[in-house]
Amino acid sequence: MLLSLVLHTYSMRYVLPAAVMMGTAPTYMLAWGAWRLLSAVLPARFYREVDDRLYTIYQSMVLFFFENYTGVQVIIYGDLPKNKENVIYLSNHQCTVDWIIADMLAIRQDALGHVRYVLKDGLKWLPLYGWYFSQHGGVYVKRSAKFNEKEMREKLRAQMKAETPMYLVIFPEGTRYNPEIPKVIADSQSFAEKEGLAVLKHVLTPRVKATHVAIDTMKDYLDAVYDVTVAYEGTVDHKGQRKLAPSMTEFLSKECPRVHIFIDRIELKDIPEEQMYMRRWLHERFEIKDKLLIEFYDAKDSKRRNKFPGKSVHSKLSLKKSLPSLLFLGGLTASMLLTESGRKLYVKTWIYGTLLGCLWVSIKP
Repeated sequence: MLLSLVLHTYSMRYVLPAAVMMGTAPTYMLAWGAWRLLSAVLPARFYREVDDRLYTIYQSMVLFFFENYTGVQVIIYGDLPKNKENVIYLSNHQCTVDWIIADMLAIRQDALGHVRYVLKDGLKWLPLYGWYFSQHGGVYVKRSAKFNEKEMREKLRAQMKAETPMYLVIFPEGTRYNPEIPKVIADSQSFAEKEGLAVLKHVLTPRVKATHVAIDTMKDYLDAVYDVTVAYEGTVDHKGQRKLAPSMTEFLSKECPRVHIFIDRIELKDIPEEQMYMRRWLHERFEIKDKLLIEFYDAKDSKRRNKFPGKSVHSKLSLKKSLPSLLFLGGLTASMLLTESGRKLYVKTWIYGTLLGCLWVSIKP
């Protein structure tokens, strides 16, 4: 019974981080909402500057749990610039933690508040978060024929007009690579073969629409494109077969010892402008990702497995960059919950904030 209790407690290590991250959301939304109202008569860039600072506070608290709390080793390969830039971040996609990887890199460039995502349309219905991601400059897109190019271009142009710093995260595969759903992988490989493209093993065939629209719209605004390849150590079974990448709860339960991140910084002049040529270029970039992941997972020499080629840096996040945000948001939330009026406001924020957010995203892109 004691062993069972220990195992249960061990498996519940994600509860505290999840409770704090979700529990501070209403506090954060109240602070953001107050600023949104106050800034209504100010130029858009003033709103964005403070919004980015608020976002930095919340996301650095998130990184306290995903890095400092878990103790995960973040190993970086390639050429991550030290200074912040306006970039498009292209990455392979295998789990929900991929969102956090972008934060991990951005905070190391002091650009955490600038992170914005291209997200699948269904995520806009997330309570509180769905509405806020849109307000923060995120772009919701539908797949295939329902993709609204005009809508995406208009939103990106509005961001540029407001001089919004841009760290735009795109997952071109459109869905997650999941070894437990072989049909999705097989369909992706069949499509590549039919189109005369290289068949990929560890990534899906990328879709070019969102990437093309983003680069084409912002080509005079961007400094570079970051081509990012991510591998989570420990995602191979005893037979050497690739397993499902860790979910957020598994990651927070400290089930991933190391995450490997390869960054290739690409100049805009090296990317073709026309969509048909950019499609080929993007697929070639995913061929490179596939080769890196084949080396990581399948190298015949066991010494070359579980790492990417080239020099690497073990990058540890300082508590100075994450703990103050945790104490600040946690303290504000605790103060609110100590009073009856505060608790009522807290609950109403969850309820009415969610309803208002759903109404907003249903009528405005």
